[in-house]
Amino acid sequence: MTAPDVPAAGPLDPEGDLPAPSRPEETLAVTRGVRRHLVRLGFAVVEELPLASGRRADVMGLSASGDIWIVEVKSSIEDFRVDRKWPFYRAHCDRLYFATSPRVPLEIFPEDCGLILADAHGGEILREAPEHRLAAATRKATTLRFARAAAQRLFGLIEPGLLGNVTID
Repeated sequence: MTAPDVPAAGPLDPEGDLPAPSRPEETLAVTRGVRRHLVRLGFAVVEELPLASGRRADVMGLSASGDIWIVEVKSSIEDFRVDRKWPFYRAHCDRLYFATSPRVPLEIFPEDCGLILADAHGGEILREAPEHRLAAATRKATTLRFARAAAQRLFGLIEPGLLGNVTID
């Protein structure tokens, strides 16, 4: 007796073994890997951080020395092509990186940004981002924004329902 053929839920992964994850699943996996990698490098990490410009950074890392990195997560070619807001993130960080999965061709990403290859277990920096140091006032404002967001999220875990209308300005 043979097992029945089960159709794949989506396109197969490069090895043809398992269905490829959906775009949201891929984004979550890459984001998790980036977060884990930055923490291993000694960064504190906040995801989906509102910036002064009104945009949101996918992942922001703050080092012990005060360096600020933004990592823009792209889980597909389409995701990269439709998003043109990433150049504006440079005004909010010392280094700007893209992070993607092994399923996305690396050559689509601009050479003037860093590049991280990640999956749900971790990541690796394939190309360092050029440094463009923030002005002192911008660094202070961004660091305060990071700290307030992190503190509010922690408090929300401890005392859900008490935050009310607190915003990160």
